[in-house]
Amino acid sequence: MSDLNNDEQYRDKLTPLQFEVTRNKATEHAFTGEYWNTSDEGTYHCICCDAELFTSESKFDSMCGWPSFDKPLNDDQIVEELDTSLGMERTEVMCDSCGAHLGHVFPDGPPETTGLRYCINSASIDLKKTKDN
Repeated sequence: MSDLNNDEQYRDKLTPLQFEVTRNKATEHAFTGEYWNTSDEGTYHCICCDAELFTSESKFDSMCGWPSFDKPLNDDQIVEELDTSLGMERTEVMCDSCGAHLGHVFPDGPPETTGLRYCINSASIDLKKTKDN
């Protein structure tokens, strides 16, 4: 994972919300993000470094208000770390390439696939649609 000490490089590139989410580990409000309810096909990339993270094929409606995926595109693009903020234990998900905070992963996803729910902030990703969309 890259050195996270140089957040200034992202300040001009990102919106204030994107910066707060990806660099300061904020969470956007449920049901407000651009991708929570989209069914467009394509690949979701890290908003900071453009790394490919998830595909629309792994996206599902978890009714939680954030985009949810049952698996990353490649396991080596995601870093997981224990998050004990807010008085609870969760597993934080970050981009391996640049360290951007993406969201959290929970063990309550579709049992017929991975059983995992990657709950991702829309502000941390960018959907690159397939040409048919």
